[in-house]
Amino acid sequence: MTTVPVRRSLLHGLVLMLLLAVWAPGGVRAQGIDLATLELHREDGELTLDFEVHISPPKGVEDALQRGVPVYFVAQATLYRQRWYWRDERIARVTRSWRIAYQPLTSTWRVGFGGFNQNFQTLTEALSTVSRSARWRVAELAQLDPESRHYLEFSYRLDNSQLPSPLQIGLGGQAEWVLGVERTLRIE
Repeated sequence: MTTVPVRRSLLHGLVLMLLLAVWAPGGVRAQGIDLATLELHREDGELTLDFEVHISPPKGVEDALQRGVPVYFVAQATLYRQRWYWRDERIARVTRSWRIAYQPLTSTWRVGFGGFNQNFQTLTEALSTVSRSARWRVAELAQLDPESRHYLEFSYRLDNSQLPSPLQIGLGGQAEWVLGVERTLRIE
């Protein structure tokens, strides 16, 4: 008679674990941004990075964009030298930030990068612009020690810290606003 309740509780535990695995925030994060290419190049005395991501914003992010809320995407690359005796030494860190905002009066999408702005007719075109970079200078080759191992940590994410304050208050538990991808590349 004790085997039936044990089997039932075991079955309930397995069902609960499956539901948590499907609905956990970690499983949702990969849905919005996929890394298509990430390549390092040595050219003209510099270490450069090429990347391309595919962005498919969840419904909540797209609704906010349609209502004119500016959204920021940030790419960051950090170059490290491995050390066995202490933490790895950071050699270089570079960051790029893009701003996407809908302009309701002109029905256009504005992408800002640094001091430059460009208008697009569709959200797809605007997202395509912020989703790639070519020949992005990470460091000079002279900064790399030929006798050491180096690696690069790359991340691309939606920067929630730059959203308007009223939106930041309710984002704590909303997984659809946690978009990002991270990769590590060894430098040969």
